[in-house]
Amino acid sequence: MIRPEARAALRRWREVLAGGMLAAPGLWLWASSYGIPALLGLAMMAGGGFLALTGIRLARMRDGGGPGVVEVVEGRIGYLGPEGGGWVALDLLERVEKRDRAWHLTTPDDTIVIPIGARGAEALPDALGPLPGFDGGRMARAARGHGDATVWMRRAGVALPGPG
Repeated sequence: MIRPEARAALRRWREVLAGGMLAAPGLWLWASSYGIPALLGLAMMAGGGFLALTGIRLARMRDGGGPGVVEVVEGRIGYLGPEGGGWVALDLLERVEKRDRAWHLTTPDDTIVIPIGARGAEALPDALGPLPGFDGGRMARAARGHGDATVWMRRAGVALPGPG
């Protein structure tokens, strides 16, 4: 019943829609009551706003239509594509760049290239989050920008935080 283009748009922006669906009744509850219900409405608005803002960042990362699949497994990022791929361990990562509509993840030995629209590429900001000084907002801006950008680079002597 729903056109494929509309379905793709709904899927791309699903977190934003869910955030709005949570925040709207929260706004009504907050505005029409006082006491505990008003506080519940305020919490619903805050949760919906957070979900919507996170969804905007994810939707911008979901370009769609790119070849391959990105997998994130226990501190490693993998890309499985029709013309190549590989795995990168976060503790070996030295640089993350956006060049030619693709993410370039560089280690001392290799670089894997992940098209921005690859399925699962929206998980990259969360996977790269433990890197010291990593900024997910910078990655989102680079994804929607037209030029090349260095998103993150390891500084000499800076190690990843250990477990626990």
